[in-house]
Amino acid sequence: MELIRVQDSDYKKTYELYMTFPENDNGYLNNVYGYTYEQFLEWIEKKRNWSEGKELPEGFVPDTTYVLCDNGVYVGVFNLRHELNDFLREGPGHIGYCISEQYRGKGYATKGLAMTLKKAKERGIEEAYLSVNKNNPKSLRVQMKNGGTIHHESEEEYFVRIKTT
Repeated sequence: MELIRVQDSDYKKTYELYMTFPENDNGYLNNVYGYTYEQFLEWIEKKRNWSEGKELPEGFVPDTTYVLCDNGVYVGVFNLRHELNDFLREGPGHIGYCISEQYRGKGYATKGLAMTLKKAKERGIEEAYLSVNKNNPKSLRVQMKNGGTIHHESEEEYFVRIKTT
C-alpha cells in the first residue's frame, strides 16, 4: 500500500476514483465533482502549484493530495494541508480524506491516515488537527485508532488532535 501524490498518479485512474465520490460525502467536499476529464487535468496542475505554495487562491494554504493505492487499485484520497490558518484551525484541520464506497470497511482509512500522519511529521507537524461529523462514527473510530483524542466539539462536529511524534 502506498500514497501517491495526485500529480504523480495515473490521472485517468485518479479521475475515475474522484468520480465515485459524491459532492459532499459526510463532510468531505469533492472539489472536482462534475468535472470533465479536461477540467480535472487543469485541477491537477493547480494542485501541483498549490503543493509548492504557488498561485494559491485567497484563504488557501499549501497542501498535498495523495491517492491511496493498494496493488495498483486506487481506493481513496488524503489531503494534507502543510499549515493552518484560522479557518482550518477551527474547522477541517490538517487532513481530510475519503475512501471510495466500494472499499470502505476494509481498513483503508485507518492505514491511509497513519501514512498521511507520517507525511505530516516529515513536514514538522507535531500535532495534526482533524474534524469529523458527529454522524460519522466510523471516521471518528479511524482517527481514534491512530491515536486521536477529542479536543473539543460543536453541535455537528468533533475536533480531534493526533500527535505525530
